[in-house]
Amino acid sequence: MTPIHLAVNGTLMRGLELNGNLLAVQATFVRETTTEPTYRLWSIGDRHPAMVRVAQGGRAIALEVWAVPPEGLAQVLLQEPPGLCIGKVHLADGEEVLGVLGEPILCEGQREITEFGSWRAYCAAVQASPTEATPISSGTD
Repeated sequence: MTPIHLAVNGTLMRGLELNGNLLAVQATFVRETTTEPTYRLWSIGDRHPAMVRVAQGGRAIALEVWAVPPEGLAQVLLQEPPGLCIGKVHLADGEEVLGVLGEPILCEGQREITEFGSWRAYCAAVQASPTEATPISSGTD
């Protein structure tokens, strides 16, 4: 069966906490890319991000695309934190793939981190200055 491309923007990415869930189902890394500039990103308790597509005020979010065997997709998704779901993600090159998104209610009362452009950049800023993480400008808003 043909693998399913899955866009991930948080702890499923290479080297992060839940990446082993992808590796356990023999998923393979395809590429790094970004979304089209129609997404916003939140930190959910500084444990993982949640990405939501919006009509206004979005930007490109960095992510990874993985090829996941169809029989392993449900296993990966069932191990995701509550409030994360699967949906279609629009990539910068115009491709549309399945991806991990956050339910809008999950983001209520959480810290918006869209201006960082990625979960990795936000985590690096928090590590550098845990009390005052400031946005890292990518020069493209």
